[in-house]
Amino acid sequence: MLFQFITDYIKHRLTAKTRHGTHSPFVYKLADAVIYDFSEKSQYKNIEEQRKKLFSDDSEITVTDLGAGSHLNKNRTKKISEIAKNALKSPRLAKLIYRLAENTNPKTAIELGTCLGITSSYLAKACPEAEIITIEGCPQTAEVAKRNFQDLDLNNIELHVGNFDLILPDIIAKQPSLDFVYIDGNHRKDATLNYFKWCLPKVTENSLLIFDDIYWSQGMKEAWEEIKSHPEVTVTVDLFWIGLVYFKKGQAKEHFKLKFNQ
Repeated sequence: MLFQFITDYIKHRLTAKTRHGTHSPFVYKLADAVIYDFSEKSQYKNIEEQRKKLFSDDSEITVTDLGAGSHLNKNRTKKISEIAKNALKSPRLAKLIYRLAENTNPKTAIELGTCLGITSSYLAKACPEAEIITIEGCPQTAEVAKRNFQDLDLNNIELHVGNFDLILPDIIAKQPSLDFVYIDGNHRKDATLNYFKWCLPKVTENSLLIFDDIYWSQGMKEAWEEIKSHPEVTVTVDLFWIGLVYFKKGQAKEHFKLKFNQ
């Protein structure tokens, strides 16, 4: 699996472009103003300080794994520092999620896979007037995320705990439309395609769906190809680590691969 992942990464680097190889005005602007904006923002500082605290937190919690390739629940004891080092999105990727959310300017942002709450915190900082709805499968991990939200004084996050398959449909049903959805936490083909299909009735031409770890496995690569080929999808941007899906009306269907170093 690791060999295939590395092979896929090399192939992506050889075929992906930068903003200068992009002929779509929409994607060029997105790349120039959002994806490749590596300037530091004041909103990043406190969240990254919180990340460092998690790296040094050796207290243990029981982790319930509901997804990531298995239909079975797995309970394991892990140190918070271990989870932080292995499961959190890198600072560069988390900051990109911040910029994508800020650029989309959603009224509501939905995240599947809270983990310890670092990416959720970036969403909350990016869209302080929006409601951030995040779902976490593991109760003890969710408790750590709650503490992080409190430490960062974030009051616009609504945290749900439980199985995505049971919680997400109800959340979607309550939304007039879906502005911004970040899908992480369950890297199975069928689950990913289900989440995509559940979102479709509520997407608009301003919606952005983000799929995490699109090269995680053969199943995830197949799910990504199915999503790209769906007739309602007009523009996709493959950054290897994540895939961006847009539904712009009147725009020719185009798929882009852009270089992005995590």
